[in-house]
Amino acid sequence: MIPVLVVNSGSSSLKFRLIDLTTGDDLASGLIERIGLGEIKDHRGAVEQMMRDLDPVLRVHPPVAVGHRVVHGGTRYTAPTVIDEKVLVGIADLSTLAPLHNPANLVGIEAAMDALPNVTHVAVFDTAFHQTLAPEAYTYALDAEIARAHDIRRYGFHGTSHEYVAGQTAAFLGRPLEELKLIVLHLGNGASACAIDRGASVETSMGLTPLEGLVMGTRSGDIDPAILLHLNRVADLSIDELDRLINRQSGLLGLAGKGDMRDVVDAAEAGDERAELALSVFAHRIRHYIGAYLAQLGGLDAVVFTAGIGENSNVVRERVIAPLAHLGLRLDAGANNERSSVARHISPNGVTPAVLVVPTNEELAIAHAAY
Repeated sequence: MIPVLVVNSGSSSLKFRLIDLTTGDDLASGLIERIGLGEIKDHRGAVEQMMRDLDPVLRVHPPVAVGHRVVHGGTRYTAPTVIDEKVLVGIADLSTLAPLHNPANLVGIEAAMDALPNVTHVAVFDTAFHQTLAPEAYTYALDAEIARAHDIRRYGFHGTSHEYVAGQTAAFLGRPLEELKLIVLHLGNGASACAIDRGASVETSMGLTPLEGLVMGTRSGDIDPAILLHLNRVADLSIDELDRLINRQSGLLGLAGKGDMRDVVDAAEAGDERAELALSVFAHRIRHYIGAYLAQLGGLDAVVFTAGIGENSNVVRERVIAPLAHLGLRLDAGANNERSSVARHISPNGVTPAVLVVPTNEELAIAHAAY
């Protein structure tokens, strides 16, 4: 048995799983929510609650390592990294690039290191997988000196998920990853697309921050940046108000009044015009990225849906793929409508490019990386 504890410390939640790497099974898991809003006052209190919840299991199966999800590693951290004081400072320094994520990650790490001081703690960075992007893919056409001075470039996120799903796709297809050209669509409350060429990320939709790219639950994704200047001038919205608008009040929530895709689909099917438009915009943006990434890859073996929406919404998958028959992408309606928790084809047998659903498991990937 190889127990590894995975800790994902978010802005107001703490998710944890103790995983046996010999089987991939959970020995224990939990989610602590509403940190700072209820009985749990802060992340240190959340870690203390986690340790109380885990105590009976940890007595029998003490972890050999603790893996921590960290959203932003910049260009500094390109692989799983053992955490020491220098790394803690580095994660804090990168908080300017991920102000909603890295500070929360850091507080959870420090509290967990205090609670488990005799175990090696490892940071696994969302951005690391995308460090294979070429300069022409990660460079923004800004003043070069300003961009260099402030570390402005495309970093990309959901890297742990994209890398894991690419590997699982290769195993499912029974082909070496080094042969495959894939477009992976990680569709959840946060959403991103990634073009993977022979195991390497070559394009990804999120940018300097997790805001860019696809339409998300509450994030706008791609917009003309001049919209923000315009709103500042004509509506007198402050920087903080604009930040809140595009990160917390936009996306599906802004378009449909509902941030959960299940509610949007239900409302659209009931005739809600706002929800129908939100669903159409969501799928349109994904198709835009599929076309762009197909051009960059120069070929395609599979489009892969993953994460909460990607794995569970047959409606979204149909909306995305059905209009792309001219690219050779087709759905088997029966397979697409079938509910399943395993990797599967949802395109007709023998059709290339294949369309697949491959479940992600970021915590398991983090556990393996930490080990």
